[in-house]
Amino acid sequence: MLWLRSAVFALLLPGSVLVWVPLWLSAGQHATLGLDAARWVGLPLIAIGAAGLLWCIWDFGSRGRGTLAPVDPPRFVVRSGLYRVTRNPMYVSVLITLTGEALLLDAVPIAVWTAVVAVTVHLFVVLYEEPALHEQFGVPYDAYRAAVPRWLARRPRA
Repeated sequence: MLWLRSAVFALLLPGSVLVWVPLWLSAGQHATLGLDAARWVGLPLIAIGAAGLLWCIWDFGSRGRGTLAPVDPPRFVVRSGLYRVTRNPMYVSVLITLTGEALLLDAVPIAVWTAVVAVTVHLFVVLYEEPALHEQFGVPYDAYRAAVPRWLARRPRA
């Protein structure tokens, strides 16, 4: 059931942010970024972001025994995979994917959506998620938080 719940929440949460809203925003769009051939840089960004997101969903299920949904979170602090280099690789993956979509589709509305999502996610992490994880996991989360940066990936400490 865990994998089914993970799939459902993935379709609902990142699916809405990455697919449904960008489709709605780009329907009949006229505002472009003016990138021409350079817009194809977006394709590898979409692939990298989507792969990162899927990896994180897998780690939440296999290591944390939970899903990406706040109503069904991991039971353990996930520190493996991409979580070794940044505390929020799922959000980073979503933002990389959205950036790729904005570039590939040459769409100003999706670029603006990406900025809105970035600010919203940052505020959510700082104001809600980090305090909630501290309450839920205590010292193990605090140690993880001290060792791994919030956003910008870096080489894991030995």
